[in-house]
Amino acid sequence: MTEVPRRVLVTGVSGSLGRATADLLAHRRIPVTGLDLRHPGGTAVDRMVVGSAGDAGAVRQALAGVDAVIHLAALPAPVLGTPEEVFCGNTRATFVVLEEAGIAGVRRAAIASSMSALGLAWADRPLHPAYVPVDERIPLQVEDPYGLSKEVDELTAAMMTRRHGMATVALRFPRLGGPEDKLRRTAGEWALDPGAGAKELWSYLDVRDAARAAWLAISRPVRGHHVVTVAAPNTLATRPTEELLDTFHPETERRAELAGRAAPVDLDAAERLLGFKAEHVLP
Repeated sequence: MTEVPRRVLVTGVSGSLGRATADLLAHRRIPVTGLDLRHPGGTAVDRMVVGSAGDAGAVRQALAGVDAVIHLAALPAPVLGTPEEVFCGNTRATFVVLEEAGIAGVRRAAIASSMSALGLAWADRPLHPAYVPVDERIPLQVEDPYGLSKEVDELTAAMMTRRHGMATVALRFPRLGGPEDKLRRTAGEWALDPGAGAKELWSYLDVRDAARAAWLAISRPVRGHHVVTVAAPNTLATRPTEELLDTFHPETERRAELAGRAAPVDLDAAERLLGFKAEHVLP
């Protein structure tokens, strides 16, 4: 069962995930308003607002006629700006988009969080998860401005649920990419150097699946606030997962058997809450 929105606002629509999301919505005949710093030529939006997701005026303009929001706009790595630009820009945008959406009466919102919220991906020293498979309740160990911005974004979404009564889903994405480019290159790199993927637990998701997860987050009969990890069921590594963990995360508690190349990520919440399973899985 789905609750079909009449019009969806997609922020960050010029990015690869934004484009994939707009394409998916258009395929489902859902009108899309885009909000981005630049006009993304060739996307499936039928209304576009050029401006910052951190600008309340631009967000209000973009929210006209909208009844669901997919918020993807962000600097997606700590190396893409100063620490202040990354943390303050990302958290401001999430606060402004959800606050203005709540004021406008929007009752469904999905935001892009990240497995970087765990703290491992961008730390200056090796960190290890407390246990695997990693789930949404695991202790976070953030030491970088991007991971912190995603942790705060999740808290902001939870607050907006209490403040405005909207349903919010924060999607913790792993490494994203398309099968023909980034993901295959990454798989090749991690085959040569498995340690390079240890900070990301060798996990990944095709952008088409990521877009579908965002759609499910605003259309499934969800209430309240939820943090949900979405990933492919296997890793991008060539070595067995248990062997990788023995080598790179030897002190991490094992709470389940991870056969073959099984991703060391608990995907139960994604399936239970959203009915989500990755469809585009690399062999």
